[in-house]
Amino acid sequence: MKFENTYSGLGEHFFKRIQPQKAIEPKLLLWNTELANSLLIDDNLQNNHHLLSQYFSGNELPDGAESIALAYSGHQFGHFNPQLGDGRAHLLGEILDEKNVRCDIQLKGSGQTPFSRRGDGKCALAPALREYIMSEAMFALGVPTSRCLAVVSTGETIHRGLAKAGAVVTRVAKSHIRVGTFQYFAARGDTASLKTLLDYSIERHIPEIKSREINNLESQGTDLAEEQRILLFLERTIDKQITLVVEWLRVGFIHGVMNTDNTAISGETIDFGPCAMMGSYNEKAVFSSIDEYGRYAFGSQGKIAQWNMARLADCLLPLVAECQNVSCDEHLSLDDKKETQLQLALEKVEKIIHQFPSKFETAYYAMYANKLGMSQIDTPDKTLIEGVLEIMQTKRLDYTQTFYRLTQSLTDIVIADELKAELGDWYTRWLSVIEKTNYSDQDNNIEAALAIMSKNNPIVIPRNHHVEQILSRCEDALANSPTQLSANGSINSIVAEFITVLRSPYSQLDATKNYQDTPADGDRYYQTFCGT
Repeated sequence: MKFENTYSGLGEHFFKRIQPQKAIEPKLLLWNTELANSLLIDDNLQNNHHLLSQYFSGNELPDGAESIALAYSGHQFGHFNPQLGDGRAHLLGEILDEKNVRCDIQLKGSGQTPFSRRGDGKCALAPALREYIMSEAMFALGVPTSRCLAVVSTGETIHRGLAKAGAVVTRVAKSHIRVGTFQYFAARGDTASLKTLLDYSIERHIPEIKSREINNLESQGTDLAEEQRILLFLERTIDKQITLVVEWLRVGFIHGVMNTDNTAISGETIDFGPCAMMGSYNEKAVFSSIDEYGRYAFGSQGKIAQWNMARLADCLLPLVAECQNVSCDEHLSLDDKKETQLQLALEKVEKIIHQFPSKFETAYYAMYANKLGMSQIDTPDKTLIEGVLEIMQTKRLDYTQTFYRLTQSLTDIVIADELKAELGDWYTRWLSVIEKTNYSDQDNNIEAALAIMSKNNPIVIPRNHHVEQILSRCEDALANSPTQLSANGSINSIVAEFITVLRSPYSQLDATKNYQDTPADGDRYYQTFCGT
């Protein structure tokens, strides 16, 4: 592994240097070979499970790694906390993958840091496994996401109400820069660090706008070019968030804790603590035990993403204001000039934020059009989309199964007859739209619609009851057979089939049928919990 440390080069006020806590008896439980290969990790190291357990428990740092805990703030359920930071995570550095993309390698559950507050900095086995399982499922579903490279047991017992086995999960992300990272410096009035962070974020995530010569702006003056660069960063970051949330909605994912400190600038899903998958369609579905008022309900995720982007825009205001050319004469004091600059900046930033709803709506309806096999969007198609969601809400139909059965119904007359009875006139109207749609690349409308739907409607998802069953079995295995634990041992054998199925969500494998059933209670009493 060839580590680089560009983030730690930004300055000591961006992080705290802290070593991971030593694990008592680390054992490698899960290893993501596919991800490791994409990160160009040497085969010799991959086959050395002892060394992997040392590296990815935090007992030993790989060559070139520098262990740091990142500083950031965040709005948590709408309430601002000026200092959060990595309370149980250690960033080891960055690796360039096979596509030359820079990826963070971070240990999670690796002990206390200066940001831990009263926490122990540890992670239990089940939350570590949940992040591994859910992130792999999301990746296979085609959703932008961080991923997990390894899960290592620590040999320690930690307390979360009950005694739990400890573990460390290794997270791989395009970066761990969050909206909360920008908020950290904005709250302190540190515009110099804000500018440094912005430049670094552009270079790393949106390099196409790093040049001040973009769109021929060099002829218009440096200040205008700098302003445009900042506004383009905001606009592109918003676009990434819209893509992310619409993909969540496509597969029925509920993040559960969309705080600004959990909103990655890269547009990836990050922090899988209280996440869940929706079974029966319900736009107000909430499973997170800490989301008492449904702030982050399934159908509210788009609005929250806009709110989070508005908070990012707040942070960028001082930088945009500096670019405003306001002359200061005898009738305009310095304070008045700054106020005028800020007002001009606010108008420009608000214009971008106000574009969010229309952009989101376009992406939202395009996504559902794909789920229904329609290639064009117009007013009648929107009513058709809204109609099926209303039926699903009223009848509490399973989200994944309904869209999968609609896909099957195009070639299966038995399922088609069942859906005609279940969905009534809506089903007939939908088929009529399919028949009238002009598909540019195919003459057979049914085949064209089937091709679109098959790519957008998964056959299987990580259903909550199956995830919990797997986690429970793994906890029992760790408690009962600790000597058999290894990357080829009991934990791996428990997880293996489930992971294999989840990695092929659009294909029917022999074992897929084992994980397609819905829970007996419809997830009525299901709750998820923050891993801390």
